[in-house]
Amino acid sequence: MLTYDEFEDLGGEGKFAVADDVIEPAVLAQQLPQVVEAARAGTGAPVVWGADGEPEAVVMSAAQYRDLRGDDHPPAGVIDDPTARRYATEPLPGSRPLDLDEWAARMGTETQELLEELRREDQEES
Repeated sequence: MLTYDEFEDLGGEGKFAVADDVIEPAVLAQQLPQVVEAARAGTGAPVVWGADGEPEAVVMSAAQYRDLRGDDHPPAGVIDDPTARRYATEPLPGSRPLDLDEWAARMGTETQELLEELRREDQEES
């Protein structure tokens, strides 16, 4: 789901055939299982919804969103459902543990001072 403004900014009306009617939230709630089923099957169109006929948001599949943004699709054989897809979680070769002091130093003196203040407060509470 994305805001209608984002959909419009990315040229959604020109890339997809969407219904002229804006669906009310209560109607969308009733139709949502069918909308999701059609999106997963690759047969559904984005659904524009909002109150009082004013478009607020758009429901679309992950594949449609990638098309809207011009992103690459996952390789063949990869499940095209972000809720079911598995992501690599192994550390990258150059990964190392986060060093909070180093991170604060990169953020600048204000962040370092804030970190020290938080540490002082934590010690006072202990």
